[in-house]
Amino acid sequence: MAHAQTPVPVTARRSGPLTGRVRVPGDKSISHRAMIFGLLAIGETKVTGLLEGEDVMRTAAAARALGAIVHHDGPGAWRVRGVGVGGLSQPAETLDFGNAGTGSRLMMGVCGAHPITTTFDGDASLRKRPMRRILDPLELMGTVIVSQGEGGRVPLTLRGPQEAVPISYRTPVASAQIKSAVLLAGLAAPGETTVIETEATRDHTEKMLIHFGADVVVTPEGAHGRKIVLKGQPELQAAPIVVPADPSSAAFPLVAALIVPGSDILIESVMTNPLRSGLLTTLREMGADIAVESEANEGGEAVATLRVRASSLKGVTVPPERAPSMIDEYPVLAVAASFATGTTRMRGLQELRVKESDRLAAVEAGLKAAGVTCAIEGDDLVVEGTGGAVAGGGTVATHLDHRIAMSFLVMGLATDKPMQVDDGAMIATSFPSFIALMNGLGGEIA
Repeated sequence: MAHAQTPVPVTARRSGPLTGRVRVPGDKSISHRAMIFGLLAIGETKVTGLLEGEDVMRTAAAARALGAIVHHDGPGAWRVRGVGVGGLSQPAETLDFGNAGTGSRLMMGVCGAHPITTTFDGDASLRKRPMRRILDPLELMGTVIVSQGEGGRVPLTLRGPQEAVPISYRTPVASAQIKSAVLLAGLAAPGETTVIETEATRDHTEKMLIHFGADVVVTPEGAHGRKIVLKGQPELQAAPIVVPADPSSAAFPLVAALIVPGSDILIESVMTNPLRSGLLTTLREMGADIAVESEANEGGEAVATLRVRASSLKGVTVPPERAPSMIDEYPVLAVAASFATGTTRMRGLQELRVKESDRLAAVEAGLKAAGVTCAIEGDDLVVEGTGGAVAGGGTVATHLDHRIAMSFLVMGLATDKPMQVDDGAMIATSFPSFIALMNGLGGEIA
């Protein structure tokens, strides 16, 4: 499946103070799940605030291919008429997920537990990402792996059982995607499906299961973990979904305002779910001036409007148990750490090696291209802060990774010399309006 496109280099230049009020796009994790639960519910699910990036549109297309009727009513406004658990149609063609790791992995859980045969594929980046971690529990539930790429990667074909087998599964790594795939598969199984996490990960799937009427019990497990028990074969009922602003996308204007001198911005309705708030915790430990202007609840998630002012940051050690609550934010945290005084050590980042790119290696290479001293020590990233003056002037290889691209464009707004990324095309997977939003605050990205 061809996904080649011409690279689009993008450059960021040192800007004046960033000012203004913005709302970033809807949360990507919740947007994927909105489409999936809309498919699995009976009735019509209305969604507002949906992220209309390429990744989520791939999940919407897959929902259509599996039998859902999906309507687009306007910016962020969608309706999904579902088929119910057990009602999926055999898709006529391959489900092409492009760059969408979340969408593909969660939908493998859905399809793998239904009596249909489904082929999954994606772009060059997705074809490198490990899927064995999803396939292992699915095989225990009765899914047959008809074919797979080398090492359990896409393209792969799944054949679901007549009736899935409920399991009790301890996730081998802290991954909301593994947990969610097993729980979504468990919807089609009789009895109880249990997932045990040593480290609690983002809980959007559990919240949405409850929102749509499933019987779910969540209890603490050990020091940092959770045990989730789902009663299978429910009749999920359509329910409205309000998608809050994505904290992973808010991270980019937030860090930009901290490092560009004189900046003072407001970011509206940012989700503050504690299992997604590791970056805010860390930046505040570094001395960031981040104030909560107002708080509310959107679609069952706590949200806040944040006022962010330019700050003098200091280096800190980020504990490994915080990783699940900020796994997507380490690249832009590394950028903030470059401008801090002292050393920042980010511990336990092994999961960054299997994201859209090897993010750990990509971040190290990008920092060095900007003249920042840094090192990978085992699974730790160590950044030596400059105390404010970062040379810049480099070109960063993005490896088809939207977060690498956006992180180093943020960096370029505060470096002495411009920073270039070799390809900004994939930014559209999660944040189509990124460049326009940043330039609207006073940034210089083109």
